[in-house]
Amino acid sequence: MFADVSFPISSYQTFSYEIPDSLLKKVKVGVRVNAPLGRRKVQGIVVGLQKTLKYKGRIRPIESLVDDQPVLDHHLWKLINWLADYYNTPVGIAAKTALPTSLSTRYKPKTQMLVKSTGQKSDLPKKAKAQIAVLNHLKTQNGFIAVQSLGEFASNPVDVCRKLSGKNLIEIKLEPIIPDLTGFSFKPMFKKIRFSGYQKSAVDKICTSLDKNEFTPFLLHGVTGSGKTEIYIEAARHAISQGKTVIMLLPEISLTPQIAGRFRSVFGDEVAMWHSKLNQSARAWTWKRICAGDYKVVIGARSAIFSPLKNLGLIVVDEEQENSYKQESPAPRYHARDVSLMRGKIHNATVVLASATPSLESYYNYIQGKFEYIHLPERYGGAKYPHVHVVDMMKESKETDMYGSIFSRILIEKISDRIGKKEQVILLHNRRGFAPVLKCADCGEIETCPHCQVSLTYHKSGQFLQCHFCNHLKKQLPTQCRECHSLTLQLAGVGTQKVEEELMNLFPEAIVERLDVDTTRSGKNITEVLQRFSDGDINILLGTQMIAKGLDFSNATLVGIINGDTGLHLPDFRAGERVFQLIYQAAGRSGRGRIPGEVVVQTYSPDHSVIKCATQLDLKKYYNICLDERQTLDYPPFSWMVRLEISGENKRAVENASKIMGRKFNHLPKGMILLGPAYCYRERLRNKYRMQIVIKSKKTSDPNGNKLHHHFKKVINNKDSSNLPGNIRLIVDVNPVSLL
Repeated sequence: MFADVSFPISSYQTFSYEIPDSLLKKVKVGVRVNAPLGRRKVQGIVVGLQKTLKYKGRIRPIESLVDDQPVLDHHLWKLINWLADYYNTPVGIAAKTALPTSLSTRYKPKTQMLVKSTGQKSDLPKKAKAQIAVLNHLKTQNGFIAVQSLGEFASNPVDVCRKLSGKNLIEIKLEPIIPDLTGFSFKPMFKKIRFSGYQKSAVDKICTSLDKNEFTPFLLHGVTGSGKTEIYIEAARHAISQGKTVIMLLPEISLTPQIAGRFRSVFGDEVAMWHSKLNQSARAWTWKRICAGDYKVVIGARSAIFSPLKNLGLIVVDEEQENSYKQESPAPRYHARDVSLMRGKIHNATVVLASATPSLESYYNYIQGKFEYIHLPERYGGAKYPHVHVVDMMKESKETDMYGSIFSRILIEKISDRIGKKEQVILLHNRRGFAPVLKCADCGEIETCPHCQVSLTYHKSGQFLQCHFCNHLKKQLPTQCRECHSLTLQLAGVGTQKVEEELMNLFPEAIVERLDVDTTRSGKNITEVLQRFSDGDINILLGTQMIAKGLDFSNATLVGIINGDTGLHLPDFRAGERVFQLIYQAAGRSGRGRIPGEVVVQTYSPDHSVIKCATQLDLKKYYNICLDERQTLDYPPFSWMVRLEISGENKRAVENASKIMGRKFNHLPKGMILLGPAYCYRERLRNKYRMQIVIKSKKTSDPNGNKLHHHFKKVINNKDSSNLPGNIRLIVDVNPVSLL
């Protein structure tokens, strides 16, 4: 017997191997194996079995299995094949996304030695002082204790305990060290829930779908604070009662602890968490237990959609509009929302896409009748929507004669009022660091990254400049301009560190905590800060977009948005949609309890349609405006889109390769539109010049996107297209979320 094996390499080719007699009964399609590839031993996945081969050359054997039993069922294997085909990725790389090579069902956690006294009489010689000290201590203990705790009684407690065990004076046992997973969840949050009429109707619709065992996609559109989490829990309870399992996707790690705390209060240890902040031992242990069927619910970020759960019945995608569900690198560049829908279809499961601000794609699919629609128009428990104040910062500057101020007068007044009342404040500023620009006051020269065509951000904590794209660090701050040698260098712009410093100056009595990428290197730190805010130990929580959605704090009665214009004027067709959603979502963190809330939005563009609609909380009006614009310009959701990025270190080579690739798409089928080739907005990143070609296909003539997929694959999978001159890299991005 022979096996066709695909490896996680950028080749669509599979390789044939002989199956040794000892593995004949164990090697199946979807099983991971170790096999020789050139001079290396590489982990691959079996994609086919054959009794005979036409090839007459030497066939090398598979060396070993990675797991003791298959980790894929036919449903997940079908999803991997779809993923490879849809996102134009070799199946080995697609499989690696679903089954990370660093994880195995053979994982065994490290063990620790535990000891206890047997209670037998001892006649140890007086010179055995360490043995006597250890034994006397153990006699005072109830049950087993860790050998490591005996360090004060003996320099080598392990050796001493083995000697005592040989004399039957103590008992030794080895116990696995189970990774601590509790630090990534709030303490269980018990709530007595009485569903509103809208919530009960939503639960009934989802449970009816679960009873039918049919694929049903829902768009759950609930205003902020409408109690969507309780609906997820009740639907999960119903699915589990039927012997089914549940995947709950969240866009940000910062949302995981609070949601996990609610789920664990209901389902206990049957809830697993899966995200990038888990250390290797926690990931390995969690994944092994998922494979073994110990968990009924998996909560996590986008990669949790590939959890090898059996009998999957319910998938919930919370805040489904978020761009973080899209994997930008490496391939496959999948969108977890789309993968969720496909996995639901394969499993005949119910899929709930939920948000207070749905993506325009999902909103359009509801209008077209492709999704069942559930609307929650009211906040839970009678909570009122917050009152929104819009501050024109240009007008504010003229009235106060203070230009560049971080806080408006009304925001300072409102923060002071909340601190005095022992209420809490959430401040959003979607730009980290201290100042995003260091420039020369004389010639205007900006300090930029040597590898990227972007400015370096100054971080006051640590005193360094950093590129937020390639992470290049410049620890030695310049003292003069490199162009005109002027000594008048100045910082421009505002980051979260600067906002934090100003808050501490204005409100020295307040406890301020900042949550952004710089302060959240570990998941436990996020959990700790959010738990302290939930307990009322923090007055002001300042952060980037990670604190703008999904969080529920009843005592947070004021939300301040420092600069509502951030990202508004970027040359991307989704820029306005993103800003609208961010403002709308952030505003929704205020007044979720009994005390009415307020929101202060500071902006330099108060008359912009995005700002107007977001501050008026008028979603329907803005979405209608946006849909009209998209339809006029043939952008999603009215078209399918593929983006080809051509990059390389030599600028001229990139331009030549882009022209060659552009000519290959000169003759497009009817209904398709070609944009470019043109330089990306961020022309150079990580030492690579970047150009792009965008192909759009109108849904009126290509309802399922099949024509677009067939055409672009036919062109780029041609050997002439893949071998572009000048060491050029081609990236294919299906359904891109950004054109920057």
